[in-house]
Amino acid sequence: MIRRQRTELIETIERSKAIYAPLGWKFHEQDKMWRAPDGARLRFAYLERDADAEAYQGHSYTRVYVEEIGNFPSDRPILKLLATLRSGAGVPVGFRATGNPGGPGHQWVRARYIDPAPAGYSIIKDQLSGLERVYIPSRVGDNKYLGGDYVAQLRASGSVELVKAWLDGDWSVIEGAFFDCWESSRHVIRPFEIPKDWTRFRSGDWGSASPFSFGWWAIAGDDYQTDGGPLLPRGCLVRYREWYGCQRGKPNVGLRLTAEQVGLGLAERAGDEQFAYGVLDPSAFREDGGPSIHERMMLASGQNGRGGYKVVFRPADNARVPGKGAMGGWDQMRSRMIGDLNGHPMIVCFNNCVDSIRTIPVLQHDTSRPEDLDTDMEDHAADDWRYACMSRPWLKPMVDSEKRNETGYAPLEDDPATDEWMTY
Repeated sequence: MIRRQRTELIETIERSKAIYAPLGWKFHEQDKMWRAPDGARLRFAYLERDADAEAYQGHSYTRVYVEEIGNFPSDRPILKLLATLRSGAGVPVGFRATGNPGGPGHQWVRARYIDPAPAGYSIIKDQLSGLERVYIPSRVGDNKYLGGDYVAQLRASGSVELVKAWLDGDWSVIEGAFFDCWESSRHVIRPFEIPKDWTRFRSGDWGSASPFSFGWWAIAGDDYQTDGGPLLPRGCLVRYREWYGCQRGKPNVGLRLTAEQVGLGLAERAGDEQFAYGVLDPSAFREDGGPSIHERMMLASGQNGRGGYKVVFRPADNARVPGKGAMGGWDQMRSRMIGDLNGHPMIVCFNNCVDSIRTIPVLQHDTSRPEDLDTDMEDHAADDWRYACMSRPWLKPMVDSEKRNETGYAPLEDDPATDEWMTY
């Protein structure tokens, strides 16, 4: 029986004492293990770090139970535990897990168990291992011992989003999201032909064992009304293409491509497009006894026929949270999502940017540093977006777009006669 943290086991162990002690089982406090008179064993364990699962390699268990599987940011420790399911005596083995929407592991749990069969009860066969798994939905109404009083208590104890997730088992609802300002109806738009005069640039977050994320952006040269979607004010960042390097069906697991392979891939996807600049994860510029990741990407991409290379980036501003006199990338990203005074978003993406849409809305706060997000989650697309935002710092105007003059700037509202101007 597995939990993420030791404190989460306290109540479970106390409950087990009421069940197993009357049956003659003996509890060994140091090992956190019950022994039955016939030799059966029940062990309690917690895995605060992914590496803790390595301590159980070589063990043999007929059952592994994980309580609140969504508390595990990665599937790695869980997959390691699956390797312990074996029985020399031919006893059937199995894995059971419980969980709720939300938490650091929301994305990989949803991808592994929910998305393949959202309604549940359908057998999912793993293409690699051949093992079968199934998602069995369970809602409050399915438990005959929980009545209206319990439901009323739930409604009084959480936000609207959290209560909906609890009562309906809705895995599309996230409570406590870092980007609680994300709205698909505002930030996800249908693709359109980008005007030729709009400035274009690229951003990227490097990864090999972990996913990489690269985005193609256009800067709205003037107000643009989308088809059935929001108006995009001048200066709005439009993510019109992305390349996300993760193994399908395995969130947060990279493709393990070399820098040269990524450079070639970027060049192929860019075609004849011209970019004003590119910003990339600063770690890709480190030279540890040889050429940097960026240099290898650049050289592999080939020349563009104009005396330069097809793939060229500069180090991105990596500030995550506001510091001494410096703005923070997450703050910039949130500000653009919230938008201008008229409620128009200043950053959007095409609906073909599926991995941005999949990962960014579910990111959670870091519990030890609430102004930052939990980096154990799949945050690579978010980092990519953050670099893009920091390359185009934006301040919300003090007057709405309808009062903007023909220069594209607006006088400071508190003093119409001032010579100062605010850019947007």
